[in-house]
Amino acid sequence: MAGGLLAGLMVTATVTGCSSETAADERPGEESRAAAVAALHRAADVLVRSGSSRVRTTMETATGGTRVSIRGTGAYDFVRRMGRLRLVLPKDAMGTAEHEPITELLASGALFMRNRGAGIPPDKWVRVDTAGIPDGNLVTGGATDPLAAAELLRGARSVSLVGEEGLDGTLVWHYRGTTDIGRAARAASPGVRGPLTAAARGFTERAVPFDAYLDRQGRLREVRHHFTVTSEASGQSGQHGQSGQSGQSGQSGQHGGTGSGGTDSGSTGSGTGNGAESGTGSGTRAGRSGRGSTPGPQGARRTLGVASTTELYDFGAPAAITLPKSSDIYTGRVESTQT
Repeated sequence: MAGGLLAGLMVTATVTGCSSETAADERPGEESRAAAVAALHRAADVLVRSGSSRVRTTMETATGGTRVSIRGTGAYDFVRRMGRLRLVLPKDAMGTAEHEPITELLASGALFMRNRGAGIPPDKWVRVDTAGIPDGNLVTGGATDPLAAAELLRGARSVSLVGEEGLDGTLVWHYRGTTDIGRAARAASPGVRGPLTAAARGFTERAVPFDAYLDRQGRLREVRHHFTVTSEASGQSGQHGQSGQSGQSGQSGQHGGTGSGGTDSGSTGSGTGNGAESGTGSGTRAGRSGRGSTPGPQGARRTLGVASTTELYDFGAPAAITLPKSSDIYTGRVESTQT
């Protein structure tokens, strides 16, 4: 990858709202499919009632035979719909340089990033309108917003029970299924509807396979979404990106986001971009492929799989998040260190 790599289960209603004795007696294998799907659709609501939690995220993709992972840790306030993540980026594919961790603040309709790279003062934030990103920031920022990951489950269609498992010392029920981004967007809460609507338009493949895990209180403990990105390759790399914009012109930028390659035709480009005019680096409109992606014939279409995992634990832990003041938001141009 080039230097600009910055570019949510099913239980019955008795489990989500009953006493622990009832939950212990209820066997998930006896649930009807309809009840399981209905419980899945409520996953985001259960999180809001849970208040807050700590978060771990992992975003993985493979390009050029190399698997790339972006890992994050932080906390999320589901009531205020705000979170904070510290993302650790992989080394450059072309060298051994370490990237400084990226700090992200997640809010309704917005993503704030600090320490994105060249051209941005280290004490400044870049603000991105997530409803203006073609993938709704499901993958662009290098981590899926935890609440958005749960809201995606509102579009779940086919669902099957895999079984009971242990997860970090907690007994959970593992479910596997497919969700539809468009259906999820229509059913989403207001604060997430805009970005998911953008994603429904931006993703060529709206069906997203997932694995999800619920504890006995009905809380989402882990969810792994498997996104499919389709792009057109031009084989050109961008040199700079305009920070804080919504990515309408879509030129890829060196430090635009947390993806790992580039896109071209307005597809999401998750995990494949060197940056974007939106300041997020993948999923640009009419963008050009980044150095981390494999050049191809003009207009050649290709697909890329991106696995985004969100883990939630330590429910009730403090999640003190303060959004930056307007004076702390960078509005200048992001210059690339690429040559």
